[in-house]
Amino acid sequence: MLAELAPDHIRAIAPYQPGKPIGELAREMGLDPAAIVKLASNENPLGIGPKARAAIERELGALARYPDGNGFELKAKIARKFGVAEQQVVLGNGSNDVLDLIARTFLTGTDSAVYSQYAFAVYPLAVQAMGAEGIEVRAVDYGHDLDAMRAAIKPNTKIVWIANPNNPTGTLARPGDLIEFLELCPPNVLVVLDEAYTEYLPREKRTDSIAWLRQFPNLIVVRTFSKAYGLAGLRVGMALASPEVADLLNRLRQPFNVNSLAQAAACAALDDDAFLLESVRVNNAGMTQLTEAFRRQDLSFIQSWANFVTFHCGDAGLLNQFMLERGVIVRPLTGYGLPNSLRVSIGLAEENARFIAVLDEAMGD
Repeated sequence: MLAELAPDHIRAIAPYQPGKPIGELAREMGLDPAAIVKLASNENPLGIGPKARAAIERELGALARYPDGNGFELKAKIARKFGVAEQQVVLGNGSNDVLDLIARTFLTGTDSAVYSQYAFAVYPLAVQAMGAEGIEVRAVDYGHDLDAMRAAIKPNTKIVWIANPNNPTGTLARPGDLIEFLELCPPNVLVVLDEAYTEYLPREKRTDSIAWLRQFPNLIVVRTFSKAYGLAGLRVGMALASPEVADLLNRLRQPFNVNSLAQAAACAALDDDAFLLESVRVNNAGMTQLTEAFRRQDLSFIQSWANFVTFHCGDAGLLNQFMLERGVIVRPLTGYGLPNSLRVSIGLAEENARFIAVLDEAMGD
């Protein structure tokens, strides 16, 4: 069989399952796509910001040309925005691309990498794709046990993955705990701090993790434009790292991995503070709307610091099917080892209300 040409560790991979698209559910259930509410993929319900939209329109006439393979303007903009050197910036086709790039650059079949139970599914997939050993550390209260993760580091460990806030649980590590982890982590082990949802954090919960790069050259900070910036469909992510690490990542990075529209939109999005603030405001209001509904239904949930919330509901598969039949898409978490839980992204007020109405119907109200 041709499949046997692939290594065993590749054939053993169970592909990542993204949230169900609206079009797919419409075909399956015979529903009107316009009537479907998708709250499964942690997307920004406001769509793209006005500055990003204008930048995309200006760029349309140049689509016959290849994009800037180095992403010069976007890298320069990121460097100015976050106070790093351009040589510290690595661009990706979404943060998933960056995470995969880190694994491909540093892991081999004789290495290991550490990640937490209930952490983002891409970490074990990226490790497995390289034939490396994945070391999963039991979570505490659905969040990272940083002490146990440090203790799990072996002589052949090259990477520790930390999602903060974590997806799919929304938990947040304390800044002091992260600093202690970095101080005690072996300097020859890379610490990947995945901050895809950091823009949603209240000011008092934020850490200046990018400033830590000056103190910890083994730190890699990963960010995305897919969430608060509203550019999920264009796929733009970035890693900020020491120049030495960034240079290695850029050697393996595909030169056109971020397209022209994505680069233009991301540059504009970095200037659209008003849109970012509105995205956070809508998210905060939606979080209150959903969690109040869970409390009213006496459904337990995990306090989240992101743009989604995971709640526990007994037969999650049955509830998920009930919602799909009524045109509401949420995210089952069986693949994360949470078969009795669902994750719901925060949408617009009317989308949240639709979810709550279906939830109330399922609960018998």
